[in-house]
Amino acid sequence: MRCPHCGSLEDKVIESRQNVSGTSIRRRRECLSCSYRFTSYEHIEEKPLKVVKRDGRREPFDLQKLERGLQTSLEKRPISQKTVENLVHTIEDEAAIRGGSSREITSGELGDIVLKKLYRVDRVAYVRFASVYKMFDNIGEFLKEIESLTSTNDPFGEGIRDDE
Repeated sequence: MRCPHCGSLEDKVIESRQNVSGTSIRRRRECLSCSYRFTSYEHIEEKPLKVVKRDGRREPFDLQKLERGLQTSLEKRPISQKTVENLVHTIEDEAAIRGGSSREITSGELGDIVLKKLYRVDRVAYVRFASVYKMFDNIGEFLKEIESLTSTNDPFGEGIRDDE
């Protein structure tokens, strides 16, 4: 660590202390050349989660964009803001887990996570989101998706239905 007083690179650590949240370490140092004492902080530098788009572009994962998409799908539906916030954070957590050490997730994987969560919360919102995500071109695609919702098979293989 370079001394802010004389510029020497020789110092010793006098004291180290972790902050309350455990996100950084405060170190008191003393320059071995001029005896000047100073404080340094050590933080973990996290690599942000990236979304790999269909065309190969990489964009930072954007919580606000995710929430806007959910709000649009859930517009005029009886779903509380608290539920939307929980959905956003649950989706973010699952995306981070799927991204793993590469810290990247494809937009397809992210869309599938959103669909799965919306399926559990509100089927109308699910169809609204699916229509944009799956790029429905005609009414037949809507009908096919709605028929899959009314069948006894859960599209996500978990066997949960509204009428159970």
